[in-house]
Amino acid sequence: MTVSNELHSARLRWGIYLVLIALATGNMAGRLLAVNSVDKVALEKARRGKEILQRPFLSANDRSRWMTIRALVEHGTYEIDAIFGQPTWDSIDVVKHSGRDGKLHFYSSKPPLLATLLAGEYWLIHRISGWTLGEQPYEVGRLMLLMVNVLPLVLMYSLLAKLVERFGTTDWGRIFVMAVATLGTLLTTFAVVLNNHVVAAVSAAIALYTLVRIYCDGERQLRYFALAGLAAAFTAADELPALAFLAAIGVMLVWRNPRESFLAFAPSVLVVVAAFFLINYLAHDSLRPPYMHRSATDPNDNWYAYEYSVNGEMRNSYWLDRQGIDRGEPSKWNYAFHVLVGHHGILSLTPVWLLSAWGALLWLNSPDISRRDLAAMIATLTIICLVFYIGLRPQEDRNYGGMTSGFRWMFWFAPLWLVLMLPAADRLARSNTGMAAATVLLTWSVISVSYPTWNPWTQPWIYNWLQWCGWQGF
Repeated sequence: MTVSNELHSARLRWGIYLVLIALATGNMAGRLLAVNSVDKVALEKARRGKEILQRPFLSANDRSRWMTIRALVEHGTYEIDAIFGQPTWDSIDVVKHSGRDGKLHFYSSKPPLLATLLAGEYWLIHRISGWTLGEQPYEVGRLMLLMVNVLPLVLMYSLLAKLVERFGTTDWGRIFVMAVATLGTLLTTFAVVLNNHVVAAVSAAIALYTLVRIYCDGERQLRYFALAGLAAAFTAADELPALAFLAAIGVMLVWRNPRESFLAFAPSVLVVVAAFFLINYLAHDSLRPPYMHRSATDPNDNWYAYEYSVNGEMRNSYWLDRQGIDRGEPSKWNYAFHVLVGHHGILSLTPVWLLSAWGALLWLNSPDISRRDLAAMIATLTIICLVFYIGLRPQEDRNYGGMTSGFRWMFWFAPLWLVLMLPAADRLARSNTGMAAATVLLTWSVISVSYPTWNPWTQPWIYNWLQWCGWQGF
């Protein structure tokens, strides 16, 4: 192929990438602007008086973080006492422990770093517009989610397009992988709610891109090392098992470029680590995040065991009497089955990831050592994280991520698996049969992505189908 033809082909591919990104962005933004939920508890009370029923925050999970954001800007504290229990502002993802004043207070159970950063965004919106999350939850919430979820995902797609161009060898294979990236992962499903998984996936994509520039392309500018450290460390701050990702990138960079790694990568990692523990200490007077305060022997170190009052009625913490899926799967074998190919299965809901597994095998046999190393890193990290969630967690944590449309704890792998998909997609591009098979896998995956409509905090379609077939569920 001549240089001019290659430039024309690349221009056409980038045009298609932009169309796919535009479709994904419009799809996410449209669903986000339509998000609405009815508080069923308040609906029951509506017979006795006027209640606020609607809210743009769909789950206890995201409302927990929103309460911290509100408390920081509106009350200057991490304590959510003044907000917890307001109409439509309830959550089970709450802990209770003594504050610095010696009194018991409520807090979000989520690590406070992400909420603290987003509180800065809320403060700016509040100062400019005068809006508050209490009075204008739709306007403020949707504006913030557009900036914290949708726009960062556009950045992730742009970086993935660069990686697709870097590693892909066929037009069809490159376009197919970008179609999967923009339309075939559950990240777009979760773009309508505040969560750590989308943020972690974006930071993982940034870390992967900088790693490729350094490790594969020989880039030695310190800014790439600093960005790699910030992004990899922030991924770990949002997804604890991503500590292995941070360690793997650190080892690869130190092995290849020790001087630049110690000058730029290590200090930027320390910035994120220091921020994580400092903010956690400021919020909870402890270096350990809330989820590490669940002692079975020390009542003072079990922040999930408490009572609280609702309209004068005393209630126990939800975590003292878990219900349904939150009781956890007793059998590790059953859990492994359903995590991989069952009702919350990574491969059963989004079978397009089968191509990533095949792509890993192809790259592991590649004559290019950088491709072999990338494939080995991603495959090893995938196994480590699956073992962590399936084999090392206690029963109460084997809950598939709770009421959710997919196994959300592995979502941050999406940009890594997409890059691994490239060699398989290029191989399938050789025949009509191969391309047809790939599009079937993509179609199936898009069904799972689209099924929740605009609420990702619902059970997957396979789970509901099994119940329709007679399975009792949780």
